[in-house]
Amino acid sequence: MGRHADPTAPRRNAPLPLLIAAGVVVLLVAGGLVWWLTGSETCEVRETVDVTVAPELGPLAEDLLAEPVELDGGLCASAEVTAQQPLQTVGDLAALEGEALPDVWVPDSSLWAARAGSAALEPVGSLASSPVVLATSRDAVEALGWAEEAPGWAAALAGEQALAVPDLATSAEGLAALAAVRGALGGGEDADNAVVQAVLAAQRGPAVSAADGLASGRDGGADAPLVPVSEQEVYETNQEAEGSALTAVYPAEGSPWLDYPVLRVGSPSGDAAAAVEAIVERLTSDAARAAALDAGFRDPDGSAPADADEAGIQQEAPAEVELDPAAVQALLARLSSLASPSRILAAFDVSTSMEAPVGDGTRATLARDAAKATLSLVPGDYALGLWAFAYQLENGQDWTSLVPTRELDAAVDGRSQREILDSQLDTIPDRLTPGGTGLYDTTLAAVRAARSDYDPTAVNSVLVLTDGTNEDDEGGISLENLLITLAAEANPERPVKVIGVALGPDADLAALEQIAEATGGEAYSAVDPADLQTVLFDALRQRG
Repeated sequence: MGRHADPTAPRRNAPLPLLIAAGVVVLLVAGGLVWWLTGSETCEVRETVDVTVAPELGPLAEDLLAEPVELDGGLCASAEVTAQQPLQTVGDLAALEGEALPDVWVPDSSLWAARAGSAALEPVGSLASSPVVLATSRDAVEALGWAEEAPGWAAALAGEQALAVPDLATSAEGLAALAAVRGALGGGEDADNAVVQAVLAAQRGPAVSAADGLASGRDGGADAPLVPVSEQEVYETNQEAEGSALTAVYPAEGSPWLDYPVLRVGSPSGDAAAAVEAIVERLTSDAARAAALDAGFRDPDGSAPADADEAGIQQEAPAEVELDPAAVQALLARLSSLASPSRILAAFDVSTSMEAPVGDGTRATLARDAAKATLSLVPGDYALGLWAFAYQLENGQDWTSLVPTRELDAAVDGRSQREILDSQLDTIPDRLTPGGTGLYDTTLAAVRAARSDYDPTAVNSVLVLTDGTNEDDEGGISLENLLITLAAEANPERPVKVIGVALGPDADLAALEQIAEATGGEAYSAVDPADLQTVLFDALRQRG
């Protein structure tokens, strides 16, 4: 994580007493010009503290931690802030080594800490809070009669108003809202069934994403759907859109609260521990809480922003609906079981171009780490297999099978498929070959292999990750013939879609897009290395 002196970090000038102003002339004459130009050095050693926050906290955290914190003995703590979806951080905590992890993590909810398993996390305070509400338009609130009397959670989500349920794998708000419904109905099997029915009803209606639902509420109209979101998102939307009609509905039982916990990760020592403590103190300070209030969050004591009424939210804090993390986990598992599992054959490029440097590693190590983190997140009933490919990689062909496609929970010789894949992913950087990229032949072979290994109860896909273009021009299939062949061999009873991931600026995204279109799949671009895990996780969950 780079805990060392940082010569590029901003410097802070020490005050110069007036009484020694005359001495400056002497210093300049004596060769002190460099001191005059750069300022006195109060930070002899800089410790970099890696801070990962939920995306909505990104600008707030950047502002709070823009300046280094001066400690004793010439030590300064400088923060490097990364905004990341909490689910991705959960994956990192499960898959990556300590040096690749943040020192401080601020997700939107303590529910994520419960999902992080045995990770070394220590709660040390809270940066902000925000209740979960149902966002919709003012017109819808009036039409439903909720302006005079708020509905209960169960009545609101089981009514006739359309429901835009966020992705439950990634949204603490959506999951908390459904958990509130379960709690309002008394818990137990009947409550679980009611929640499942609400989700199924939402899936059977017209597909409305949470983002589209918020846009509909912002634009007005009595048919705007209900969207479980944080109160702060309603505030921010209304601040950014003049004349927005979006408003927050506070169900009668109260709301689950996002508590934005500040979590210390791992057990640093010495100067590193002092630096982490300094950053934690700044994130939990009165100044931090005031800044959060200005950004539309509530103070941990429930105080609302001064302009709450004009921003579509109420001044009074709703009662808190307590959530049991274990019950929420069980509910998530129940809801996840509603979706068809995925069956994916993943093919990773191991051509020489994957040696290109990225950050502290290479494209190959980046792909390995992102894939391992993503692997830790997907459910056990997913089936995954792994190929490596490059031009004439093995016995004249461009691909080799590393792990057959099996369910992740399947046991093979005392090891789970997940463990086998994890260990094989570790070998990717060592498999790089001087050859080019055999993209088209590999893609066709992978689609044929996936079709021959088809599971009618699952969504069957081929995931191809490459950083280059097809270089198998002698004897290999062309893009035109590949597209023709894929169309000719397509079987509506055994559909296999191709999900292409273009890693870096040199990857042939245009070819991947044509292949994806021909198979009903999707193509993704990960030019920014920080995007790769997001892209991979979305690709693995792509339902088509």
